[in-house]
Amino acid sequence: MSIDLRSFVRDIPDFPKPGILFKDITPLLADPKAMGAAIHALTDPFRGEGIVQVVGIESRGFVLGTPVALELGAGFVPVRKAGKLPAKTRSVSYALEYGTDTLEMHIDAIRPGERVLVVDDLLATGGTASAALQLTRDAGAEVVGCAFLIELLALRGRNQLDLEHIHAVLEY
Repeated sequence: MSIDLRSFVRDIPDFPKPGILFKDITPLLADPKAMGAAIHALTDPFRGEGIVQVVGIESRGFVLGTPVALELGAGFVPVRKAGKLPAKTRSVSYALEYGTDTLEMHIDAIRPGERVLVVDDLLATGGTASAALQLTRDAGAEVVGCAFLIELLALRGRNQLDLEHIHAVLEY
């Protein structure tokens, strides 16, 4: 039986500001069969790739990345906004439409040479994912790929990612 994951993603107009059409995945997360299908769809292209760590980007990347890590028999590494991690961190600042933001990762979260998959819920302009890739590479990791539940094609975010293997489950 196939599940139409699109039917579990609702559009919220003008959120978080006018002109934005927000893709809300909370109905998908609330349904165990839909969530399971989404996790399998995120994971399947990376099975057998020797992934050692899954990097999840705050915050929905935590929700999706943790079960992906379990499916792959890998560890999980959180990438968070500045000031949220308790131990020593490395950081990367990146441009937003209206300013800058900073992501951080513990300096001991990834060992040099480890094969890593970066996971998040949404690929839009690519700024956040690009910063997470930089953090991961700065740690000496080999980034195998990125997996996103949703990609907004019109925003061309994948063009910002210096990576060949980019997987999106749903495209809008």
